[in-house]
This record gives sequence, C-alpha cells and structure tokens, in this order.
Amino acid sequence: MSVWFKGRVSSKHLTRAGVALAVVSGLAGGTAYGARELLQRQAAQARRAIGKPLGEQAPSADRHYKKKYGEPVDLLVLGDSVAAGLGAEKPKHTLGGRLARGIAREAGRSVRLRTAAVVGSESSMLAGQLASLPASYRPHVAVIVVGGNDVTHRVPVSESVRHLADAIDELRGRGAEVVVGTCPDLGALRPVPQPLRALGSRASRQLAAAQRSTALQRGARVVSLAHVVGPFFITNPEEMFSLDRFHPSAHGYKRTAKAMLPSVLAALGVVEAVPFGHHAPGVGGSG
Repeated sequence: MSVWFKGRVSSKHLTRAGVALAVVSGLAGGTAYGARELLQRQAAQARRAIGKPLGEQAPSADRHYKKKYGEPVDLLVLGDSVAAGLGAEKPKHTLGGRLARGIAREAGRSVRLRTAAVVGSESSMLAGQLASLPASYRPHVAVIVVGGNDVTHRVPVSESVRHLADAIDELRGRGAEVVVGTCPDLGALRPVPQPLRALGSRASRQLAAAQRSTALQRGARVVSLAHVVGPFFITNPEEMFSLDRFHPSAHGYKRTAKAMLPSVLAALGVVEAVPFGHHAPGVGGSG
C-alpha cells in the first residue's frame, strides 16, 4: 500500500481522501527519506483539506426523460463517483441526468436512464455493476467513467484496463455501443500540494492513455476527459468543483456531459463528426 497507510484502506476512505494518492509509494519508492517524509505530510494535508462534506451517496437520477418524445433510448452509466454524480445537488445535474437530457434534445427521442455506477468504484468493480443488471437488459449506449480510484489505490495499469476491456466486451455482447470517458487528470486537484499533485497527474494520464488504447481496440468510442474538459477544471476550480474540491459541481457535470455528448450521439448514429479529444475505433479519433 502507501507509505502512510498500513494495510489496504477502504474504497470509501479513498473516495473522500483519494487525492492522498497512494500511487506515491510506487513513484516515490526510490527517493530519499526526506522526500518520502514530505509526500507523507502532503498526503495527510490533502486528506484533511478534502474531508467528507458530500457523504457517499449520489443523487438518484434514474427515470424516463421526455416520455412524450417516444421511441426511447436506453442509456446506461457505469463507473465511479463521477459517473454516479457525487457532488451534484439535484438528480438532473448528475452526469447521467445531463446526458439523458442532451440525448433527448439532440436525438428527439425519450431516454430511459439506468445508473449502475457506484461511488468509490475501481475498474475491477465494473463486473459487479454489470452483474447487478437484469440479464435481459439491452442498453442502446453505455457510458463508462472510471480510473481515479485505480490511481489512488495503486492498481497496476494493466489490471485496470483488463477489467475495462472485460466490461466493454460484455456490453457489446449485449448489443450496446460503448463510450469511455478516460481517467480525469488528478493534477487539477488544488487541495493536493506539489510535488504530490504532479505525481498524481502523471499516473492518471498514463492510465488514461492505456484506457484509450484498450477501449478503441475493443470497439468502443473514447473521450479524453483530460483534454476536452480538464482545462476548465484547472482554470476555473471554484466553479467546476463541488464543496470537497475533488468531485465536480453541478457546473462541472454540465461541462463534462457537454464534452462527452458528441461521442454518445455518434454512437447512436445521430451525428457523424466529433470534435478534438474524441476517438472512434478504427479511425483513431479526431484529436
């Protein structure tokens, strides 16, 4: 585990204190004692700064949006606290709620949202989320956002992407189109001091690159969140982050959903062109 925790801490603990970045032990293992001691102090500082103001339960946004539009699209959202919508004040402000309303508006169809994402999840927990679904459930499109907890738990990149690949395979086996939002850049987290923040940024970007490659190989579309929405979180942290300065605010989810929507619409055949930072299997994406 990390140089400041004994044993494996719980997912709940790292959800609210994830920016302590247990990844540091691997990245800083070869440094001098003084450097390790500095990182330990910074991790403790980050944990105190974040706290647990949001609890551990995201608003439930699952419902049938715009029923009057008819011919529903079944939208499934899988992943971690960002996918679940922790930090949003209202159900309609969650990632799923925002995407559902965006699909309805652009496609002119109603949307049935199902959120299987669970706060605190790592990529290994995608299998359990899928297992919670009825065997007969066949979503038209599934959105996956996961990876931050893999970084903080020091899960090997190869293990993380293996679980992601398995989830994509199962979803495509159910007939779903899949859109993966890659791991956000943890370097945007202001409560984390340097150099701890830089180490987290490097680790999260490495995972994001591996997620992109794996997802494209498996036939999924990919949105590089660090590229398409990360700059907004870096330049406008007070607006984009919620009270804990770790999870998105309502505005942060609005930006994230807006950034992901083009690939979701492309997966549904509503649009063809996608902007920078969106990638389609077989063509390498557009940025």
